[in-house]
Amino acid sequence: MASLLWMGLAQAQEAKIGYVDMKRLFSEAPQVQLVRDSLDREFRPRNEAVLADEQRLEAMELQVQENTSLSLTQRQSMEVDIRNLRRSIERRREDLAEEVRFRTSAETNALEETIQLAVQEVAKVGQYDLILTSPVAFASPRLDITEEVLEWLQMDAENQQTDP
Repeated sequence: MASLLWMGLAQAQEAKIGYVDMKRLFSEAPQVQLVRDSLDREFRPRNEAVLADEQRLEAMELQVQENTSLSLTQRQSMEVDIRNLRRSIERRREDLAEEVRFRTSAETNALEETIQLAVQEVAKVGQYDLILTSPVAFASPRLDITEEVLEWLQMDAENQQTDP
């Protein structure tokens, strides 16, 4: 029995184990910045339009408050316009937030797949038997292959940018 235990320990000592800091990958991978830039380009025009309408709303509200020479009909008409614009802004802001969440989730899923592929490729090349990911209670820096995975991701990002 003791010899079986000893054989198991000996085989475990021969296993090559690595560690990957997933939090670091999700903050430093070049693909993360590419996704952020892409989402920013995609949603910035709509966000700026909402912000412009918010400024217009503030100007209209200020005009109603400060302009005492408005007739009752003019004041009521402006208040209706203000209410309609406020509703439109709220609706568009909610729609935009929902679309951003959806797209961010989709991009995060794709990024997770890319990172998983990177970890697997680095593990294959390095002939690792086991790769642990964060969070773990402790991992020696000599087991940490995060930098190698980041290098793989950098090369992959460069290849993606050169491919049409």
